[in-house]
Amino acid sequence: MERIALTNKTFEGNNNAYLFADGSETVLVDTGDRLPGTYDQLESQLDDHGVAVGDVDRIFLSHWHGDHRGLAGPIQNESGATVYVHEADAPLVGGDEAAWEAMVDTQTDYFDRWGMPDAKQDAVMEVLDSVAWQDEPPDVTTMADGDTFQVNETTLNVVHAPGHSVGLCLFELDDGTEGTDVLSSDALLPKYTPNVGGADVRVERPLDQYVDTLRAIASADYDRAWPGHRSVIDDPTDRAEYIIDHHEERSYRVLDALRRHGPCDTWTVSDDLFGELHSIHILHGPGESYAHLEHLEREGYIHRDGTEYQLADGVADQLDRREDDRWPLDV
Repeated sequence: MERIALTNKTFEGNNNAYLFADGSETVLVDTGDRLPGTYDQLESQLDDHGVAVGDVDRIFLSHWHGDHRGLAGPIQNESGATVYVHEADAPLVGGDEAAWEAMVDTQTDYFDRWGMPDAKQDAVMEVLDSVAWQDEPPDVTTMADGDTFQVNETTLNVVHAPGHSVGLCLFELDDGTEGTDVLSSDALLPKYTPNVGGADVRVERPLDQYVDTLRAIASADYDRAWPGHRSVIDDPTDRAEYIIDHHEERSYRVLDALRRHGPCDTWTVSDDLFGELHSIHILHGPGESYAHLEHLEREGYIHRDGTEYQLADGVADQLDRREDDRWPLDV
């Protein structure tokens, strides 16, 4: 397997595509985005490994986001490659207009519920429109949790890992040697913590699902994780546990924001956590705040009246007693 690093000017850190070309077929896992220049980068790096875009036989997409699926259509047009994606994300990757319209309707509904100012809504929709790349979508073949695929001398085991996206999948790599590596996509990143709540507004109980995914990664005790952005993660269990701790700290900060501000909406909590937001973070900030607020409301620690949240009785006292500035996640 070869890691192909591709630039990414919209999100955090270079994208990774993964190339399997050590046998009778050529396979890519993810393709990078579709911004100008990315196709040329991919073509050049494939050439460095002795293959061409037209040689690609199969593409496995970790999820529907444009910086992972962006070039699937153009590659398929060039090579005739079969494009696999989880069944939950297939309509979006395949360009289903009804699925996209439903996504946009859900986003705009959440923007209003979160209290996002109109100017910020316009700004983030401009960013989303610029990276959606719904033109030239690929024909897709669906895959599901537990599916296995033989790729030359390596077996890819599909592991559904929802949270960041409804259909996000990991790929466990079994090459016959001791230990197991995993292609972790955006479920586990080496520097930033993957966004939940805003990155895919279709996800129900986004924080709960993502923490479940992290706990499953930690329990799997992988040797290494090859992420969707940046460099390899040498201790995936430690990284997964760190991100769980991070979200417990964030839940504490969400509750503390409500303690200090009194009843307020999601946008106010987001501003308290992240400050002024620009570009795609206009979506990610309130989205992640919402993910925590939604979880805490279901657990009974806060109450919602319309679009405003407030602490339940006794929670302020519990916060005072927390010496570690973390709020345990009962997920």
